[in-house]
Amino acid sequence: MTVAAVREHLARFDLQDALVEFAESSATVELAAARLGTDPAHIAKTLAFLDPADPARAILVVAAGDAKVSGGAFKRRFGGKGTMVPADRLVELTGHPMGGVCPFANADSAEVWLDESLRRFDVVYPAGGSAASAVRIETAALERISGARGWVDVCAGWRADAPVA
Repeated sequence: MTVAAVREHLARFDLQDALVEFAESSATVELAAARLGTDPAHIAKTLAFLDPADPARAILVVAAGDAKVSGGAFKRRFGGKGTMVPADRLVELTGHPMGGVCPFANADSAEVWLDESLRRFDVVYPAGGSAASAVRIETAALERISGARGWVDVCAGWRADAPVA
C-alpha cells in the first residue's frame, strides 16, 4: 500500500515512472545498489529517528549510502540522542515499513531532512515505500518534492578527508 502512496506522490510531479519495483529485496544499501547497478554511495538511505523533543514524532534523515550518522552531530542539530524508531513503530511514525522508509508520502508525524552527503550527486536512489523498490531522482528534484525541512550536516565518513565519528 505504501508503494501506491509513493507513486501517487510522485505523479503530482510527473515522476511516477521514476519508481522501480524489484522481484527481490532492495532493503539494504548493498542490495539496492546491486539491483540498480550503481555505486552504494548513490543510494539515498532514509534513517528514521525518534524526535528527541517528541518521541511520538520521527525525524527522517536522508543520507548517502556511504555516510554514517554522527551521534554528536545529530545531538547538536536535533537537541538529543539519535534513537532509531523501533521496527514495530515504523509504519505508525513514517507511513512505511522497514526497508521502504523513504522521503515521500510520509505520515504527518515524520519530518524529512536531507543530509549534505547527498549534494555531491546529481542523481540518487531512495526507497519507494517497500523493501523491494527504489526511485531514481535528481537531487535537486528530491529537495523540491520530498517536503524536506532543509539540509543538515549530521553524517560522517563520506568525505575523503574525514573519518567516521
